[in-house]
Amino acid sequence: MKKPLTAILLGAGQRGFGYCEFALENPDKLQIVGVAEPDAVRRGDFQKKHGIADTDCLVTWEDVFSRDKWADVVIICTQDTMHYGPAMAAIAQGYDILLEKPISPSPQECMEISKAAAEKNVKVVVCHVLRYTPLFSKVKEIIESGEIGDVVTVVHNENVGDAHHSHSFVRGHWGNTAKSSPMILAKSCHDTDLIQWLIDKNCIRLSSFGSLKYFKKENAPEGSPERCSAGCNESCAYDAREMYLKSDNMWFRSVAAGYFDPTNEDVENAIKTGPYGRCVFKCDNDVVDHQVVSFDFEDGVTAIFSMSSFTPDISRSLKIMGTKGEIRAHSLKESIIVNSFEKRSEREEIVGSGKGGHGGGDHGIMVAFCDYVSGENKDPKAVSEIGISAQNHMLSFAAEKSRLNAGAVVEMEGFVGVEVRELTDC
Repeated sequence: MKKPLTAILLGAGQRGFGYCEFALENPDKLQIVGVAEPDAVRRGDFQKKHGIADTDCLVTWEDVFSRDKWADVVIICTQDTMHYGPAMAAIAQGYDILLEKPISPSPQECMEISKAAAEKNVKVVVCHVLRYTPLFSKVKEIIESGEIGDVVTVVHNENVGDAHHSHSFVRGHWGNTAKSSPMILAKSCHDTDLIQWLIDKNCIRLSSFGSLKYFKKENAPEGSPERCSAGCNESCAYDAREMYLKSDNMWFRSVAAGYFDPTNEDVENAIKTGPYGRCVFKCDNDVVDHQVVSFDFEDGVTAIFSMSSFTPDISRSLKIMGTKGEIRAHSLKESIIVNSFEKRSEREEIVGSGKGGHGGGDHGIMVAFCDYVSGENKDPKAVSEIGISAQNHMLSFAAEKSRLNAGAVVEMEGFVGVEVRELTDC
């Protein structure tokens, strides 16, 4: 019987905790032996949950790599702008890596990590968790079966959800491009990767339009204060007191407070002093709240992607039109409808929701990652391997460049992207 893989987590936030739940449920496959987390409370909570020795609970990722290699893999869940350093250090020491998306807000860093991994023969899997859900895995299977013939057109919608957008992409870590990355990369690199994975061809060119329409100062209620706790009397869907203090959404509450399972007092203090208590119309956010991208792939295949924050739910819907039929799928319905032109018939497949977060994607990627690293599955196409993921990230960088150039067409051949800090000068 093979020994379980040993892993060190870098960054014990929501995503890190989520991925590492797999180790508690599958100790025969994965064991967490170390953690690096600057926040003492989070570090202590994670240590207790996984039974990690005091000597292996470290503050920074640099502390991890100051030692000789002491585990099989590292799981990198630091903030987006902090992926490059630990990834390169891990590759240099020969660790295989599970890397939270996006790879990096810098296209050059994306390609450098990919190149270094290939040169060192290190396995790096990027957390494009949608690929591993029962829903999208089944869509891929149907396409590859040939049932709908050759794919001609893909229409993909990402429904962000208005509350989610206000939480993560206005008040939260990903609201400001310079501090994180453009919305198309931070949120929707899942979707650009998914579209390319399903079509399985190279993108030739693309164009994009979008803007920040609503969550800005000119739309603030007249006389509203900088913080909701200062006594805003306007009825607002994004009142922090309602969203965080009175809500039963534990994800919202814990992120706002900065701790898991916070008390009402913790949340109230966060609303008064932290970023999640700011008026949603008076933050430093600049990422778009809606965007569309048009893709032209090889062999005449086209795709349309639409991301909008103005939806009541968080979901994705998809239509794939082929020469012999059509596929329709919706993440909330957990079902796939396949239409056959030849039979003039329609059938529905109920795929259900997988285990864990992101519709089963969080659990699915952990299974695939462990099998890939352990050698049980040696096919890099079975995972979101960094070589193809880095190339797919360029679709997001190109879309942002197009958006900032009034929708100008960007040719993908030879495109290596532009730095986020340069995008405003495009």
